Formats: sequence, C-alpha cells, structure tokens
Amino acid sequence: MTKRDIRILLTNDDGIHAPGFEVLEEIARTLSDDIWVVAPEAEQSGASHSLTLHMPLRLRQLGDKRFGVHGTPTDCVMMAIKHVQPKYGADKPFDLVLSGVNRGSNIADDVTYSGTVAGAMEGTVLGIPSIALSQTYSFAPGADINWEPARTFAPGIISQLLDSGWSEKVLININFPGSPVEEIQHVEVTHQGHRDQSITIIDERVDPRSEDYFWIGFKGKMSNPPEGTDLRAIYNGRISVTPLHLNLTEVSAVETLKASVSVVPPGRD
Repeated sequence: MTKRDIRILLTNDDGIHAPGFEVLEEIARTLSDDIWVVAPEAEQSGASHSLTLHMPLRLRQLGDKRFGVHGTPTDCVMMAIKHVQPKYGADKPFDLVLSGVNRGSNIADDVTYSGTVAGAMEGTVLGIPSIALSQTYSFAPGADINWEPARTFAPGIISQLLDSGWSEKVLININFPGSPVEEIQHVEVTHQGHRDQSITIIDERVDPRSEDYFWIGFKGKMSNPPEGTDLRAIYNGRISVTPLHLNLTEVSAVETLKASVSVVPPGRD
C-alpha cells in the first residue's frame, strides 16, 4: 500500500499501553510515516464524550511525537489539537484521527458509552476526519482476543474511506468480527442498532470490611437484531462500517413536539 502525505493522530480509551493500541499504531504506519500519539495513561473505558473539568490535566512526553494524558479520550484529542500540535508540530495540522483499536465491539447503544467513539467524535467536533475502530471477541469466559481482523483489514478500509471522503459532522465507526481472517469475506455499511438491555447486570458484592459495593457488567447474550444494523453485521461475521452523526436530533419528532409544547402561565393548568 502506498503511504500518504498525511499527519495522523492516534488515541484510544483502553490506555496508551493497551495491546489494541499497538495494533492501531501498526495500522497507521501502513498509511503514513507522520504518526502522533496522544492517549490516556490509564484505562478510560466507558468514559463516553466526557471532559475533565474538576481537576488539572497532566501531559507527559513519552517519546518523539508521543504523549500521555492523565485524562479521557476527549481530553486527549482536545489537548492534541489545541496544544500539542501548535507547540510541537506547528508546521502541519492533523489530517486524520484514529481512535482504538478497542478491546471489544462498540456497536448499537454501546457507542453512547464508548470512549473510543468519543475520541473520534471529538476529532470530528474539531473539524478533522475521524474514525473509531473496535475488535470484537468471543463471549466465552477467558477467551483470547484475536487482533488479526483489525490488523489485516483496517488499512485497506481506511484507505478507501479517505479516497471517497465523508460528510462533515460525521464520524466513521468500524467494528471487526472476531472470526478468523480467512472467514471474513464482506464489509457492510450499517445503521446503528439497538441492544437488548436485559444483558446489563449489577453485581452486588461485599468487601473485607463488610461494606457493600457494586460492579456493572454485561452478560454474554446474543440477541436477534434486524438486517442492516451493526449488530447483525457482526453476528454474521462481517466488518461493520457505520457513519455516526454528531447531531442527535430526531427530526421526525420535531413537528409533533412543536404542536404539543407551549408555555403554561403559572397557576393555570
């Protein structure tokens, strides 16, 4: 694959030392030699599009074009674009943000929790084409994660997306099935699906001091999602590519609500 003259920013939510981040760096270096890393120093899974406002951020330079932030993926991308690039790479802005590769899928309702998706979301907010990448793995307890689908197919898909381009205010969310590489034959452009929320569990436990604590988790349970969704694509062993829009307005509800909502003066039912 011919490399491009582009500057790529890498981030994630599993932390700068995560195995999936090593995979992301491998993917990025097939596309360009100008790679910058600004990623969380500690895991930020489930951080969503959160900013750190209640405490100062710490930025550490860990190597050439490599920085760790004690903060969320959103913090990292904001710091990269607003501080790191102007200070350390003022000759050229970032052309692309890649976030991931996440350990586990980010599909259906997961995208609203995902720090991986949020990293790409913040890049999009700040005007840079951005892509989130996640690698599905088996529900089986203790199953190893197979990074080969993301490592094998991501460079080509990203290259195709860069050639075609996509709309402003849209980020691309790519999920790779956990199947062996030789079994993956299709890429599907999908809609965001809806997950069966009965899979959510709250595990109540007791600590050594006899105090209650709780652990939120998810059951390994398959649902029956409709065709065309990211969930169904992954269940069918296909790579899912979903365009997500920053504008969350449900347009179909606007006119109905206009006719239903008005100011009610105090004291009048």
